[in-house]
Amino acid sequence: MSSTHNERIRGPFSGLLVLDLTHVLNGPFGTTILTDLGARVIKIEPPGHGDDTRTYGPFVGDQSLYFSFVNRGKESVVLNLKDPADRQIFLNMVRHADVLAENFRPGTMKHLGFSYEELAEINPRLIYASSSGFGQTGPLATFPAYDTIVQAMSGIMDETGFADGPPTRVGTSLSDLCGGVFMFCGIASALYAREKTGKGAHVDVAMFDATLAFLEHGFMSY
Repeated sequence: MSSTHNERIRGPFSGLLVLDLTHVLNGPFGTTILTDLGARVIKIEPPGHGDDTRTYGPFVGDQSLYFSFVNRGKESVVLNLKDPADRQIFLNMVRHADVLAENFRPGTMKHLGFSYEELAEINPRLIYASSSGFGQTGPLATFPAYDTIVQAMSGIMDETGFADGPPTRVGTSLSDLCGGVFMFCGIASALYAREKTGKGAHVDVAMFDATLAFLEHGFMSY
């Protein structure tokens, strides 16, 4: 999975260092766009089997194609963010990073002692991107959100299928992917703003909001 500096694609984000704490599909899809555009993305995985998608098929040999699809070109390191020594390694990485991306349930990073406010103290230029089901604030913030749940709540399942049939899930994990795309857009926008202000920012992306933005004519009709 890893690539050397010389092998890495040159692009508009060459020289950018991204710490990628995202997992499964939503967040990794967004950070992979950064990788494709030249950024150095270091994926931080938990001890054990790492990102859950390493165990998802289909496989070529012992390599998960699902994992490869959204983690191509990234480097990887295993850190236990509850272990004092590993926490120090992580904080040292944060000091040098341009971007940190995470898609844990809201409150998880704060519980670990790694909220935006805490990390901005040691790196004021850090772009800290959070992607979750319903955003970091509001009555649904702590609710778990799988792709199918967000597809249903957004109304896109009502727009899919035949008119006389039941609401139908889109054939791909659209809400996860929409969230990842908007995470990338938010990071790119925050990086542009940093060029003018010199300051980082907290990017808050919700899969629900992102999917609703893709609803298009169905939303107008409603």
